[in-house]
Amino acid sequence: MARLEGAYEQVSQRLTNVDPRFDALDRKIDLFRDALDKKIDALDAKIDQRFMWTAGIVVTTWLSTIASIYLHH
Repeated sequence: MARLEGAYEQVSQRLTNVDPRFDALDRKIDLFRDALDKKIDALDAKIDQRFMWTAGIVVTTWLSTIASIYLHH
């Protein structure tokens, strides 16, 4: 019985030592997630800006084509 209690004590101590490691790992994952979110947000803003430029160019091209057809006659 004493041997089992000693084994349980060792398991308890080892598990106590594991908890801070998991906390440190959680902090590292949170930092990585925050950095990844910032990069994705920056990329999203860049894509939105390029889409607006592309849409503006397409609309301008269509309008100038329509205007040249109507003003030609």
